[in-house]
Amino acid sequence: MTDRMKYVPGPAGGARVEKDGDKWTLVLVRELRHAPEMVWEALTDPAQLSEWAPFDADRNLSSVGPVTMSMARTPKPTVFETSVKRAEAPRLLEYSWGESNLRWELQPVGTGTRLTLWHNIDRRFIAWGAAGWHICLDVLDRLLDRNPIGRTVGSDALKFDWQRLNAEYAEQFGIESPKWQPPAAQ
Repeated sequence: MTDRMKYVPGPAGGARVEKDGDKWTLVLVRELRHAPEMVWEALTDPAQLSEWAPFDADRNLSSVGPVTMSMARTPKPTVFETSVKRAEAPRLLEYSWGESNLRWELQPVGTGTRLTLWHNIDRRFIAWGAAGWHICLDVLDRLLDRNPIGRTVGSDALKFDWQRLNAEYAEQFGIESPKWQPPAAQ
């Protein structure tokens, strides 16, 4: 995976925050060169999720109903019993993830897709989320290009400019982001 070692995320961009009182939603928009059907498979198929997403799913997310998700590459296993709320292939996917709700919208744009993610997230950690999703979506893009660089989440993302992205998104959103504290060694 020599391409992985060459990976450097671009500058923060394509993100905004929607504020409704104390409820904040991170909105990320990414243009992908691939058809919505291909992107849909990457968003719903557990094998593909395990290549780019920050969690694993115990089943395909393409249908409404319960699903078990587990955080990837965490020091302690974190499992969520959750559910897919809407699955309208290949354009709309909604599910909960722990305390958060995620909504993925896919719009055809030429031969590609405009992917929009809405993620309600604790406002203190919204820049963290933006930086993490930025890297995940870069990895997704490379997976779709058939040039995978491997899942880059958790402390692994720190090797790939996550701190820089976090600072850039915090500045863009006009907030102060908490400093990253690596987990204590076991």
